[in-house]
Amino acid sequence: MQYRSVPKNGDRLSALGFGAMRLPTRFGRIDEERAIRQIRGAIDRGVNYIDTAYPYHNGESEKLLAKALADGYRERVFVADKLPPWLVKGRQDMDRILDVQLKRLGTDHIDYYLLHSLEARSWKKLQDLDVISFLEDARAAGKIRNIGFSFHGDRKTFREIVDAYDWTFCQIQYNYLDEEIQAGTEGLHYAASKGLAVMIMEPLRGGMLGRNVPDEVQAVYDDAGIARSPAAWALRWVWDHPEVTVVLSGMNDEENITENIATCEEALPGAMTDAEHAVVERVAATYKAKIRVGCTGCAYCMPCPFGVNIPQCFASYNQYHMGGNRMMIRAFYIMQVIGFDDNPSNASLCRKCGKCMKACPQGIAIPDELEKVSRDLDGLQTRLMKPLVKMMVTRQQTE
Repeated sequence: MQYRSVPKNGDRLSALGFGAMRLPTRFGRIDEERAIRQIRGAIDRGVNYIDTAYPYHNGESEKLLAKALADGYRERVFVADKLPPWLVKGRQDMDRILDVQLKRLGTDHIDYYLLHSLEARSWKKLQDLDVISFLEDARAAGKIRNIGFSFHGDRKTFREIVDAYDWTFCQIQYNYLDEEIQAGTEGLHYAASKGLAVMIMEPLRGGMLGRNVPDEVQAVYDDAGIARSPAAWALRWVWDHPEVTVVLSGMNDEENITENIATCEEALPGAMTDAEHAVVERVAATYKAKIRVGCTGCAYCMPCPFGVNIPQCFASYNQYHMGGNRMMIRAFYIMQVIGFDDNPSNASLCRKCGKCMKACPQGIAIPDELEKVSRDLDGLQTRLMKPLVKMMVTRQQTE
């Protein structure tokens, strides 16, 4: 197994992390026997970083990990978990959620604790609630050991968050399609320059870069003449970056776990050749031809006078049409953009004032594109789905 060091504490983490968001299921619930066997098997082969979150599998992910990490396995791994901003209204919620997580996990501490899925609005909310004091108090009490955040916003906000505190690590979405999306390559380099370990989520874009690839993409890989799966190509590209500490994979298939571990052992920083990089560039170009809006997430168009989170709307819209689980994408759009309070930021709020267009370096006809986003993501299906998503979130709040 390949290991990479965390700059600020020296921890040696497996470059492949086990993401517990997409555990194997059976009849709609986690297949516990299989999931435990997979997790322990990965640990036995060197994986020592396990990532979960409060809402994964409606809280069952954390409980499953408690079982998987029994019998001495807990001492062999670093566990990462997250505080969900959308469930927090005050300090009492922060303390309560952390205590629930510790109980679910069956442990007295969480090694790597993140603020979950930050973007401009949720970061401001947590700042106003003095979340840093909570994190430092929890660390002083021994409940958490390292403080970080995961991110799904624009690059300007990413830099602001990185500079706001002495974080140990951060977690960003990064793959060969997302070099200019969200934190992107610029954010990866910036975080690393500040001494942060960088954990990568969605290296396969929710699996879309690894399975059921378009014929045009497969043709590019075939022309390369290298016997390698699309998933291995994508993972090797991420690991080629020396700034990357851990790449999280939502592994739920034994064959994929074996392949990912084998790929990780070979994919050292700088190991890819120029010819291999050229193949990935061709693949990325083929995929990007399918992208609906050429937004890079720079956020120069922000703030919108009417409250629209323009970069997030376009990111959700592009992801919706690029592939992956559309139901999940819509659910995250509801949580991150529409919300459940009096401060929605969805596309239908646009009033076509044109202010954003004057600031957009990409020359995007933003109001026209937001109208398309609204049509696809603010419609009847979303309105019908919102109460269900809210019910799930409320249930998590009361657990």
